[in-house]
Amino acid sequence: MIWPLLAGAACGLGLYLLIRALLPNRPGAVATVARIDALRSASAQPVAAPAAGGGTQDRALAKIGPRVSAFYAQQGWRLNRLRPDLALVEKSMDTFLAQKVLYSAAGLLLGPLLAVVLWLAGVTDSVLAPMWLTLLLVAACFFAPDLEVRSEAKEKRREFTRVVSVYLTLVHLGLSGGSGLPEALKSTAEASDTWPMRRIRWALHEARVMGQPYWSAPGRLGEEIGVPELVDLTSTVALVAEDGAKVRMSLRTRAETLRKRELAELEGAAAAKSQSMLVAQLLLCFGFLIFLIYPALTLINL
Repeated sequence: MIWPLLAGAACGLGLYLLIRALLPNRPGAVATVARIDALRSASAQPVAAPAAGGGTQDRALAKIGPRVSAFYAQQGWRLNRLRPDLALVEKSMDTFLAQKVLYSAAGLLLGPLLAVVLWLAGVTDSVLAPMWLTLLLVAACFFAPDLEVRSEAKEKRREFTRVVSVYLTLVHLGLSGGSGLPEALKSTAEASDTWPMRRIRWALHEARVMGQPYWSAPGRLGEEIGVPELVDLTSTVALVAEDGAKVRMSLRTRAETLRKRELAELEGAAAAKSQSMLVAQLLLCFGFLIFLIYPALTLINL
């Protein structure tokens, strides 16, 4: 009787939490301020025009996303750890939350189907198997967008760091050639059309429109997307703006430091891959030895 009681208690608790979450409540001051900040951050970002004649998934994301985002804002759930990653991969919070809901719904549908397949295959005949499989699939599908965003943001952040070292070198060359600091920052950002340079150009344009100094734009962008090298760039460039040639050499030194760190990371990754290849070769040799020894072992047993 213990398992049916536990299953009933779990279902009752889940139903209570679902009803409690769906009931409209009066948002507090923290939730209201968080919602205003989210709207302000979203309005400050360049918004891509939606593709004409989007598919069913795009329409579902556009319909579900704002509702789930409003629910998160009412509850005061900020997801501060994921916001820099979402800003870096240029994915809105509405789309991200809608994907979590759709993936969870897919896991809710696939769980019973997988349980039926396992039951027909004779793997399990437990009555609780569909419930546990469904819960596991829903949890895995709910956190799948988080893993996808973090993985993509990690790769983009590494690429952005590589571009920052080049950007620092070009800014130093521009300052050495007699250009002013705003001109050097702007002309260097226009030297390439890669996506990190486009993000830097947009940050500089935003700073110009808002009447802020150019050297504050990289730091604000770095805090937004979680790239500390851009924050350090702002502090260094601010010193250049104040002390002139006395601190220009620090730009080149910092760029060289970034390149050396990137080279060390690449060498470490190459060494790790070499070790993994060595382990694979040892396993192949071990399997070949077993293949050679097996006939002799069978003859001994006979």
